[in-house]
Amino acid sequence: MFEWTNDDRRRERAVAASEPLTPYVTLLGFTRYVTRTGPAKASFVGGLRKQRASQSGFNPHGTLIKALKSDIQFRTRGEHLSRVTETVKPRWRPLYEALVPGAIAYLRSLGDLSRVFLVSPREAIAMVGPLPVKLNPQLGLRYADGGAEAVRLHFDEEPPGGEAVLAALHLMRRHMDQLLPGAEPVIVDVRRGRVLRADPQTRPEQVEPWLAGEAAAFSAMWQAAAA
Repeated sequence: MFEWTNDDRRRERAVAASEPLTPYVTLLGFTRYVTRTGPAKASFVGGLRKQRASQSGFNPHGTLIKALKSDIQFRTRGEHLSRVTETVKPRWRPLYEALVPGAIAYLRSLGDLSRVFLVSPREAIAMVGPLPVKLNPQLGLRYADGGAEAVRLHFDEEPPGGEAVLAALHLMRRHMDQLLPGAEPVIVDVRRGRVLRADPQTRPEQVEPWLAGEAAAFSAMWQAAAA
């Protein structure tokens, strides 16, 4: 466990620019991986490896995240989110039409926005067995009562599976001293406006062996894809 420093950023850029033999994945990629079974796991890892090799990939959700942050920061109760669909390219409007109602529902669930303060969480690298997993919550929130949350947004059509939620919340909690000290890890299922939190009955010592096994298999599949 270590902090995400400028050296880490340089290392990430160097790895991304190199021959993609070194296994590496974001938290989003890893959680999508653990929910798959059988041959679908290997196909998914091979796709990630090809994407890394081609330096491809585009995040269509950036404008929505910016609008959500603006509504929290300026206490505007959804004014920015309500307008955001008209500001994106036509090809992305159906996606935004599906996401905005849930995003507004989540915003309203925060209650009195005068007591909610937007902060910037950090990034971190979680070593899961042999596999580096990049943790990058999109939102950091601090509340007037002293509470805090590091928030990961889930945009997929399907709700996040139980294994994906367990893996994401566990790894975020494990590295919370780097991400946002003192905060609780949270996943927001944006399309449905649902907030998902860790089960207090979950035992980390039971989760770690499972994650290590998944990471080892991921790394082996990554290497096999080069053959």
